[in-house]
Amino acid sequence: MKTLVIAEKPDMGRNIASVIEPGAQNKRTYLEGQTYIITWAIGHLIELAEPDLYDPKYKKWNLYDLPIIPEIFRLVPNRKTKDQLKVIAELSKRCNLLINACDAGREGQHIFSLIQRHLKLRQPVKRLWISDLTSETIKQGFEQLRDGVEFENLTKAARARSEADWLIGMNGSRAFTTRHNVLLSVGRVQTPVLALVYDRQKEIEAFSSLTFYEVKAAFQQDQTIYQGLWQGERITSKEQAERIAAKVREKSGSIQKYEVKETKEYPFKLFDLTLLQREANSKYSFPAKKTLDLAQALYEKHKVITYPRTNSNYVTEANIPEMHKALSSLEHTPYRPFVQGADRNRVHTRNKHICNPSRVEDHHAILPTSRKAGNLSADEQKLYDLIVRRFLSHFYPPAEYKVHTVLTEVEQETFKTTIKQLLSLGWKELYADQQKQKKKANGEQEEEEETSESFSLDSSRGVFCKQAEAKEKQTQPPKAYTEGTLLKAMESAGKQIEDEELRDVMKESGLGTPATRAATIERLKKVGYLSMKGKKIEITQKGRTAIELIRGAGVQLLTSPEMTGQWEKRLNEIARGQASDNTFMKNVEKFAAMIVQQVKMQPKADRASFDIKEDTGKSTGRKKAGKSNVTVRSVPAKIDPQASNPQPGSIGTCPREGCGGTIFMGKKGYGCSHYKDGCGFVIWKNSFGRSLTDTQVKMLTQKGRTRKMKLSTPGGKEVEGKLVLLDRETGKLGIET
Repeated sequence: MKTLVIAEKPDMGRNIASVIEPGAQNKRTYLEGQTYIITWAIGHLIELAEPDLYDPKYKKWNLYDLPIIPEIFRLVPNRKTKDQLKVIAELSKRCNLLINACDAGREGQHIFSLIQRHLKLRQPVKRLWISDLTSETIKQGFEQLRDGVEFENLTKAARARSEADWLIGMNGSRAFTTRHNVLLSVGRVQTPVLALVYDRQKEIEAFSSLTFYEVKAAFQQDQTIYQGLWQGERITSKEQAERIAAKVREKSGSIQKYEVKETKEYPFKLFDLTLLQREANSKYSFPAKKTLDLAQALYEKHKVITYPRTNSNYVTEANIPEMHKALSSLEHTPYRPFVQGADRNRVHTRNKHICNPSRVEDHHAILPTSRKAGNLSADEQKLYDLIVRRFLSHFYPPAEYKVHTVLTEVEQETFKTTIKQLLSLGWKELYADQQKQKKKANGEQEEEEETSESFSLDSSRGVFCKQAEAKEKQTQPPKAYTEGTLLKAMESAGKQIEDEELRDVMKESGLGTPATRAATIERLKKVGYLSMKGKKIEITQKGRTAIELIRGAGVQLLTSPEMTGQWEKRLNEIARGQASDNTFMKNVEKFAAMIVQQVKMQPKADRASFDIKEDTGKSTGRKKAGKSNVTVRSVPAKIDPQASNPQPGSIGTCPREGCGGTIFMGKKGYGCSHYKDGCGFVIWKNSFGRSLTDTQVKMLTQKGRTRKMKLSTPGGKEVEGKLVLLDRETGKLGIET
């Protein structure tokens, strides 16, 4: 009997095999050596069953069949990857020990536990828990395998998260969709995130800009010239501002106060995934998902960074030697000049800005490994550069400044000046070249508030006001979210937190996890709730409708970022054995039932109460805040997707998950009645050399395949086979011979 190693993805499996079984035979879906058989999942091989597998009546969406609360959640194989699941099942029969080598985190634990539960694997389990995929780390990880039972609480948390999302999503989406006859997607995490964007958009629309005035003056003492800003209550009159400017212009004055303080600015914290996504979005406009994908490639494929799906900015004592090793390896790269300027003595176990084991749970901060980076794509190189420079900055001293604060008085009018005089670049030396490029690209001038030039004043002597002018200003509305700022809001459950220490405390009660936040944003785009305008995130009319209908039903809790953040905190407590998963699930079940009950009592969205009109696909424009007009994308009255007997001309119900629309025959194909709501399902009438009949399309939508018939391949070859529905989202077809 051998030991079966189950990795999360093929690349990971091959990396592991190259270390523990370098002579293993490649069997395509697994690698087999003398002691180990190494295979892999391909993401999630197992899913929670759809409601109709509990009861056929759930095939049709009916408000009065809700809530759906299974006593025991059923598992089903993912249709697209069921062959790989069969491979694992067969291999497990030849093994007496399993090693869970999936990603060392909650989702990786969940992927393995689903396979174990569904296949009823009874072998003892060991856990490989590593933070990078270098040969040394893999070897060390196998020498220090942990017992699978140590991760029982993490498995419970992962299962609770999955089943809670199913309960809220399935019941919430079906309840609102059937009540209002408009496809609405609801989720435990996605809905409060959407509410964040909705509320910010409302603030922007309600904002009324005010005009005010500033008075700036230029003062001179000998050869030193500096700027000052008038101090006093906000000036709303142009005449008053110009009077003050005229009053002090070309007049003598005195220095009422002059303070000089030396300050230090330390390097920014090491990256966790959310900070990395925010930085990449700010600097390169990378969407959060793209950053995650690039980081995963740097980790899995290139093995040049440590595990990226971390929520920690710190390391443990064990990581300090690895950091020094990584520094040495960078000496033979383009980063050599920075390595030569590094002070190794700055990175040690007593440096609490870096080394804080109490802030490291599953994984430490993202670090470069000692592996040399080669053959990186342009975008991979950009992300790698961010990580390396942040890492190197901790081997440098702080930047040092003298901060000069001056209060200047002229004709009894006071002006304030703050100047940061750079004494030493310190760690900012790593970014000096980038700052110059940025300023050149933006046409920026050096701001006087920060200067490397020497600055000093004699407070006992007078000054002369060379110039003074009034400048018109406008108060600015709150800024629209970018993906970077939305990630920050998700991390702190919507609370505006600038303080880094408070941010760390709030991490446990954020919306989602570092690994899932990007997917949540992508999901909101996919269902048509959010759109991008450059870097800005905008809420669509459909997104507005969703939030207004949910809040109108009296289930504001479903849109509450803080409440959902507390759920995430509770899941973390379950993972640590500090809370009960059963209690958590009972509360989620009660909440799901409450949502359904509230929706049942909600008046249907109709023209009289919500100004419903069919969406033409064109933007309706922004609405003024405070008005309750809601435009709902409605299904035409003649189509009832809930009807037990479809209308003449219809083929049946749309197979797209959660849609509920009806398939109708058009001129060139069979499309969904919810196409204006974003459903892209279509089967073209002429496919693979056949003109499809209603019966054949009905078989495709209901059973997923037709009977055998003569077909033509894209290359023109005639074959006998079945048409198969490959994608229930789009209607894409294929041939099965």
